[in-house]
Amino acid sequence: MNRFAVRCSLLILPSLFAAHAGAQQPPATHVAETSSKEAVPAVPVAPIAPTAQRQLFGTLPVATKSDDARKLVEKAIDQYENVLLEMSVSNAHQAATKDPRFALAYAVWSYSANRTQPAAEALKRAKALAPKATPDEQLLINWMVDVEQGDNLAAIGAMNDLLARFPSDKHVLYLTSEWLYFQQDYGRSRKMMEKILAIDPNFPPALNMLGYSYIETGDPDPAKAVDFLKRYATLEPNQPNPHDSLGEVLRFAGDDQGSLEHYAAALKIITNFFSSQIGLGDTRTLMGDYAGARAAYDKVGATNSRDRLHVQFQKAMVSFWEGHPDQGRKSLDSLLEQARRQKEPYAQFEVAFGRAQLSADPASELEQLRALEASLQKPVTGMSEPDRNISLASVLREEARIAAANGNSDVAQEAISKLERYAAMTRDLIVENNYESARGYALLAQGDLANAADELATDPHSPLALHQLALTQEKLGNATAAENVRTRLKYQRAPTVEWYLTTHATTEAAH
Repeated sequence: MNRFAVRCSLLILPSLFAAHAGAQQPPATHVAETSSKEAVPAVPVAPIAPTAQRQLFGTLPVATKSDDARKLVEKAIDQYENVLLEMSVSNAHQAATKDPRFALAYAVWSYSANRTQPAAEALKRAKALAPKATPDEQLLINWMVDVEQGDNLAAIGAMNDLLARFPSDKHVLYLTSEWLYFQQDYGRSRKMMEKILAIDPNFPPALNMLGYSYIETGDPDPAKAVDFLKRYATLEPNQPNPHDSLGEVLRFAGDDQGSLEHYAAALKIITNFFSSQIGLGDTRTLMGDYAGARAAYDKVGATNSRDRLHVQFQKAMVSFWEGHPDQGRKSLDSLLEQARRQKEPYAQFEVAFGRAQLSADPASELEQLRALEASLQKPVTGMSEPDRNISLASVLREEARIAAANGNSDVAQEAISKLERYAAMTRDLIVENNYESARGYALLAQGDLANAADELATDPHSPLALHQLALTQEKLGNATAAENVRTRLKYQRAPTVEWYLTTHATTEAAH
């Protein structure tokens, strides 16, 4: 993936790459979720008495006096790496209960919860206790806290320090490379994953992420992606996530029957594995089996309001796929009211943003987008700052896209100017990608095809941007480049709003 110089200068890892350096949606599990509001043991922060130093995974010294707490944190990290997020939260919480002064227990608790239901009190306790942790433990805690708070410059510094101290620790390598992947820095992430496999060829989480990497990034290689995931499944025969990953990647590749089979296999291992339950509905939607999709969504057993509302959002989307957009909009209007009543910020954004994008006309969409933009200007209770940053950037990019396509150049430029300031302020790579692709839409409307293509290429996970990029390359006479873009677009096949807008000509014409 091409990166602008500013991105590359932020991520300097010389010691890591000196020698052979190496989404999915986070599922829930059968273990009851630890609420983000669950009471955190309230104890004074006091110096820990000298004791024999314990080590996390035999390498990273930690300050806890409880060997049980240390083992629970190791288990929580292992479960996080294998996308067993609720289990991870539960074990990290137990570790904090066994040793209420164990800073890393709170950090892992908060970090795992951040991908389902943010645990603000655990994050607060991790920050308060960090000064009493060992120096090495502080490095990991500080990195986790910086990532959660969206302080990317500090997170990069903490990551570099952590990797310099533990260049061959597969868990440190995995956690940081996964973050780089989510930040869309795929080249560095893949190199780090490959380094993990050089250290331990059978490290399951790295095989999982490399499976996604070989279909979501660069030149897609679905056969190689599936091979990595089959190795993952062989190593973890009693875990649902390998089958869940295969279900998703096979759907990307167009093998719907294989997708259904692997989702079903995951559900035989854990009967209410959220990601696989909803995956059945998602695959059936793309197959055109709308009755089957609704039936699958109705069987999903979500353990929190965010997941429950997401399932209902996917179910409401079925009306659009089957050609009944008016009914779909009514369903989304009703669902948005439910999300507001439940004060669930992530669902409110997902439904409101989807409802705006699926509006009947551009004027209505812009009106809804501006209302949503206003709601995201300040910190949102229950939503992490990185997620708020990305959400706001997505709204502004969509404002620029719609305005530019409909001749409202002033409105488009206003959104782009806001994005430029926001990208500089947050130093978030995804925010910057949104800024650049927004510029691409504006340049396209101005007839500057070559520069528009360069800017649109910076947003490779947006089906709308890739679709427009392919058309632009064709207009430039770059047939091979257009075909390469369409290949990348092909493997983003999922029942999302953007995929719907990209693949449905009538909707595209309206927007």
